Amino acid sequence: MKILTGNDLKSGAVTWWTGYDWSIHVEDAVDVGDQADSILAKEEAARRVNAPYAIDATRDEDGNVRPAHIKDRVRALGPTVRPDLTLKPADPDHRDWVI
Repeated sequence: MKILTGNDLKSGAVTWWTGYDWSIHVEDAVDVGDQADSILAKEEAARRVNAPYAIDATRDEDGNVRPAHIKDRVRALGPTVRPDLTLKPADPDHRDWVI
């Protein structure tokens, strides 16, 4: 499975391609398969996201998208050393922090 990630140009927040737009929630990411290069070219030209790139991902036992590499897991879910700092993407209280 391949998903796309980058950073929002306005806020700098990590974003994930949903199939039609960008979301700050990794669980919204969709498998782009072999279309990654064409989507990335279009999105870079539109200047909606900074430095987007494709990454490998998997689905966990609950069907949630999870980046395969630890670097991208930290980008998606937050620090691994302090659970109190972990991002809670599905938590409605954390959806308003990006303008």
